[in-house]
Amino acid sequence: MLENRRYIIQIFFIFIGLVFLVRLFALQVADDTYRTKAERNILQRIVEYPFRGLIYDRNQELIVYNEPIYDLMVVPRDVHIPDTTEFCNLFDITREEFDENIKRTKRYSRVKPSVFLKKISHEKYAQIQDQLYKLNGFYVNPRTVRRYSQPILANELGYIGEINPSQLAKDSSGYQAGDYIGVTGLEEYYEPELRGERGVSYKMVNVRGIDKGSYKDGAIDTLSIPGKNLISTIDLDLQAYAEKLLAGKRGSVVAIEPSTGEVLVMASAPTYDPNLLTGKYLGDNFEKIRSDTTSPLFNRPIMATYPPGSIFKTVQALIALDVGVTTTDEKVKVDLTKIGDHAPAGTYDVRKGLRYSSNNYFVEIMRRLITRGESQSYFVDSRLGMEKWTKAVRQFGFGSRLGIDVHGEVAGKVPDVEYYDGVYGRNRWAYSNIQSLAIGQGEMLVTPLQVANLGATIANRGYYIKPHLIRAVEDNGVITPFEHEKVYVGNGNEYYPEIIEGMAQAVKQTAPRAIINDIEIIGKTGTAENGVKDESLDHSVFMAFAPRDNPKIAIAVYVENSGMGGRAAGMTASLIIEKFLRGYIKKNWWNREAYVLKGDFIDEDEEVN
Repeated sequence: MLENRRYIIQIFFIFIGLVFLVRLFALQVADDTYRTKAERNILQRIVEYPFRGLIYDRNQELIVYNEPIYDLMVVPRDVHIPDTTEFCNLFDITREEFDENIKRTKRYSRVKPSVFLKKISHEKYAQIQDQLYKLNGFYVNPRTVRRYSQPILANELGYIGEINPSQLAKDSSGYQAGDYIGVTGLEEYYEPELRGERGVSYKMVNVRGIDKGSYKDGAIDTLSIPGKNLISTIDLDLQAYAEKLLAGKRGSVVAIEPSTGEVLVMASAPTYDPNLLTGKYLGDNFEKIRSDTTSPLFNRPIMATYPPGSIFKTVQALIALDVGVTTTDEKVKVDLTKIGDHAPAGTYDVRKGLRYSSNNYFVEIMRRLITRGESQSYFVDSRLGMEKWTKAVRQFGFGSRLGIDVHGEVAGKVPDVEYYDGVYGRNRWAYSNIQSLAIGQGEMLVTPLQVANLGATIANRGYYIKPHLIRAVEDNGVITPFEHEKVYVGNGNEYYPEIIEGMAQAVKQTAPRAIINDIEIIGKTGTAENGVKDESLDHSVFMAFAPRDNPKIAIAVYVENSGMGGRAAGMTASLIIEKFLRGYIKKNWWNREAYVLKGDFIDEDEEVN
């Protein structure tokens, strides 16, 4: 019995010994964790930031790309610097900045890595990389910032910045402190497509800063996944040309391809170089741009609102024909004494009304639209007519956001029954109170984007496709185009030829300087009141498309405080149309481009609207 117990005890001790031997083998041979510590190696966890998706123009020209930068990381516990002054000189910082950064990183953690210096440029990194081995506890983490091939399209592209705590609280899906996120423009709108997914790698570095290779041969590393590329609708060369023409002015240009709704140009002036809002000095540059009294961050094509002016007469004509209060053949004798008018005396049809931009003709047309005899009461009748007029106007995309793919678009304003009830009281207003709407003045407000969309609607003879800036997403060579539905306005298109002919004649009558001999421009001038009772001029407006058949471009131009539409806006639009359709500006006896660039549009021979 005792002999058996002795064997049992011996077997037990042998088993315990084997367990210790196996564990010792695992610790010293199979698992290199303790070997790493024994050799005083530092295991570094490095975040592999993904390449953000690129942005191209419609012709595959690169607009936005990535440039490498570096964050200097630190593990405070392991810091040993032979010469702090030399360190500060190497990184172009003061001793005070060094001390503050060390304190900040220690407050975060003495043993975990954190950022000591952000956004070291690629050029600076090339100068210092050979010195990093001297700096125990420090290493660099590569990442990228955005760069722009040309200093244009700033508000539409937007910019990226470091995610803030409030954003992290709203959306923590894959984001961490220190990540970059789209803040405005396309960068913000298409953040899910552009961002990509981060990866993580682990490597060992000894106390002398020498890289000793991947930890476990990269077995636990994860690769970053780059973001998707965006193919935009923008014509980069045409955008640059539009911004060149707007230089030194306040205004905007929006150009659309009517058949697709693709935005060819979206220019705002004043503007700024998007390269200023990237890299190390983003914060300082943003404050300078934000405090600029010319408001370069104000995206006029989608944020600025103006009375539509005489371009709105095309909408009045289309609605009147659509509901049958007039016909293309009807001759209307107008009273030129009712409201100020540059048009000659006589009878008018729709075509002639547009040609001469007759205020009194369209006052009469809208009177018919509002007072249709549906009620015994003049006030009730105006109310019923106004409800139908408002609904018809909104079909053209006015009074609501068109839904373009950048945030910040405003709806403009189409005054309705509720609005005038609030101003005058219920059943206390009639057509005489609102007739200024007939000529695009009064309380109505539109954006340049909405006006360009109107041009596209007329070019398409009765429909538009939602304007958009991105046509497709590209991922690993696979291009996925976006699809957009047609939006029809009115009940038919048989009266569009008369509207278009009237606009063609209007260009000859009111904007002769915008004429291009071998390119027919179908357009309408306008003057938008600036709303300020001083000596400054009203805003110059021009809406157009070209050519008449199979139109390729629709455009709206606003040049603030520049007078009638036939000069500043009309000539700017004609140059952009010619540049797009011809590819260059054909020289003639008069240098139109130099005239527009100079920006002196006022003389004694102003055209009418």
